[in-house]
This record gives sequence, C-alpha cells and structure tokens, in this order.
Amino acid sequence: MGPGPSPPPAAVSDYQAMGLALEEAAAALAHGDVPVGAVVLVGDRVVAARHNERERRADPTAHAEILALSDAARSLRTWRLDGCTLAVTLEPCPMCAGALVAARLGRLVFATPDPKAGACGSLYNLCADPRLNHEVSVTGGVRAVEAARVLSEFFSGLRSGGGTV
Repeated sequence: MGPGPSPPPAAVSDYQAMGLALEEAAAALAHGDVPVGAVVLVGDRVVAARHNERERRADPTAHAEILALSDAARSLRTWRLDGCTLAVTLEPCPMCAGALVAARLGRLVFATPDPKAGACGSLYNLCADPRLNHEVSVTGGVRAVEAARVLSEFFSGLRSGGGTV
C-alpha cells in the first residue's frame, strides 16, 4: 500500500501574496502608471495578477483591483468571488471597494492605507458597511513600509521630473 494521498497545498501567506502584488506594482512603472499591484488567490493558487494601467489604456477604470477581479471572474467562470482573497499594495478607492462588495469578495489584504482616497478604512469603509448587501473581511498593513516606499519614490520622481498622473 502507498503512502496515501498527499495533503492539500498550504495557502499562500498574506506576506507572500503581498510580495506578488509588489512585483505587479513594479510592472506598472514600465508604462508610467502609479505602481499599484493586485493579485487574486484561491487558497494557494493565484488566479489573477494585475497592475494599474490607467495611463497605458487611457481608462479611468483600469485600476489594478478592477483588472484583477475581472481576470479572476473570467478564470473561475463566476462573478461571485466569495472564496477569493485580493492582495493589493494600496488601500482600494471607492470605485474599487464597491467592486469588491459587488463581487462578493471573501477577503481583502492591503499594504498601505490611502489617506486621500481609501475606502476600506481611511476615508470610508465600504467593505464593512452593514447597509450594503455584502461585507468583505479586511486586513491592512501587510508589507506597508515596502509599498509606501514604492509609491513615495514614484511620486517624488514625478515632482522632480515635472510629470503628471
């Protein structure tokens, strides 16, 4: 008789998931977009990985979170993402937080808060509003220092170089 079935693979830790999101954020720099990255996971499996593409697409909705949710839904063949975790390097804005609720996302993990547009605890908390039809579990602050540094360096470069985003 054999050793038996192998155990299921361990889930990816929040720290590891944020590392993947940080890699995605770096890819946004290649086309001048704000370096925000997002990954969607189901257990140990990454089903979507995206970064901001607003500048590249000239599309105000091309945030990393929206693109990743769309790819995940297509990959899983369902818009209901209740078994999924989204890891993103910056706290989602109102548009993205609304999309998380609409997608029935199971869990959100973000790195650094966004005091100017954050809608998952900073300015608003759409993910935990009992008046809405779904609440998303939120964990913030995972690898916040790394994510904040990437964003600060990007915006410092814009200020010194005269660019706009």
